Amino acid sequence: MKLTFLGAAGEVTGSCYLVETGETSFLIDCGMFQGGRAADFKNRRFGFDPRRIDFVLLSHAHLDHSGLIPRLTAAGFRGPIYATRPTRDLLGVLLPDSGHLQEREAEREGERPLYTEKDAVNSLRRLQPVEYDSETRPHPSVRCRFRDAGHILGSAILEIWLGRTKLVFSGDLGQPGHPVVSDPALIESADVLLIESTYGDRNHKSYVQTLDEIAFALTDTLSSRKGNVVIPAFAVGRTQDILQIIGELRQQGRVPRMDLYVDSPMATAATRITLKYAELPDLGNVHFTESLEESMRINSVRAGAVIISASGMCDGGRIKHHLRYNISRPECAIVFAGFQAMGTLGRRIVDGAKTVRIFGEPHPVRAKVFTINGLSAHADQAALLDWLGHFKRAPRQTWVVHGEPLAARALRDKIRKKGWTANVASARQAIELVPEGKP
Repeated sequence: MKLTFLGAAGEVTGSCYLVETGETSFLIDCGMFQGGRAADFKNRRFGFDPRRIDFVLLSHAHLDHSGLIPRLTAAGFRGPIYATRPTRDLLGVLLPDSGHLQEREAEREGERPLYTEKDAVNSLRRLQPVEYDSETRPHPSVRCRFRDAGHILGSAILEIWLGRTKLVFSGDLGQPGHPVVSDPALIESADVLLIESTYGDRNHKSYVQTLDEIAFALTDTLSSRKGNVVIPAFAVGRTQDILQIIGELRQQGRVPRMDLYVDSPMATAATRITLKYAELPDLGNVHFTESLEESMRINSVRAGAVIISASGMCDGGRIKHHLRYNISRPECAIVFAGFQAMGTLGRRIVDGAKTVRIFGEPHPVRAKVFTINGLSAHADQAALLDWLGHFKRAPRQTWVVHGEPLAARALRDKIRKKGWTANVASARQAIELVPEGKP
């Protein structure tokens, strides 16, 4: 049996792992690489023949885990894709929108799109919903169980049994005590473990500190400096978390009156889906914009607005327009509440760039930049180690994935101090999954 790391190895995007047992071949995730031209190159080549893949196990709906599914099906994959019901619902919004954006981007650049909106809609037919904690048999030789990962709505830890070998993929683990979602389910055993490491080298601030920081950013900008607050946010998960927090702060009387805009059709649809499975507090004066005309009207608002828009790393979507109109105004603020991958516009702003290019034009960064680390939907180092502490015995192999090199190595070193065998996965590396009882 063989496992190949095809993505999210040495980086945080492109999650994809190929398992070949001799009886079946399947994927764990099929995610899109994000961040620059190198990502586009990697997105256009698979390290396998899609026609030979029997099924896909999908951890959650974020595009860095699901975004190449339409390309997979367009290239000949005809098997089922197993995911939780909330993930299936979210993909019904995310994937067609992604296909539409791919077409628009390709038209602008004079290239072929990675996939089309039609490809995305067709791929949705492959989705097979599963329930948390129930056993699924995607193949006679494979059984698996989806456990709540506490990352976003529908996110899952995957427990996979391949004969006598148990493989566990953490997926993206959530931070305990996070709003909207449950804490991650605890796992007690694995022969082979794949553990994410997005924040493997640091700890988040507490939720109370996070509330304080967001309250200050909003009050300082809206009341003291009379500007706008622009919040880049993933449409799924992060937008709903921010709405939850703003609702809490409003109920506590800790933030001034504001005009709250959620300017992302995807985020609006994702919020509706979230409300099928969870509750959000009263948000007061909130505008969910759908049309481009509504979005463009926000640009005329010079003060008192909180604008939540996608994409979360600022590399596409309507957020770029709101940055263009606000990033050079010293009375405004940009609030980052999520991880910014290397090569993205968001990362350049967070790293202190004095000038950034938006739609090909230079814009000086004069707005105040806030980085709210405590709102991350990813577990920090302490939470990752605590989750690992519930294993009753060390896995025979632990592979650190889904993290930039420094973060991955830091988590690996911490795991080794527990006496476990742990290594950082490399892109395109293949390992043998040795059955229990064999050397």
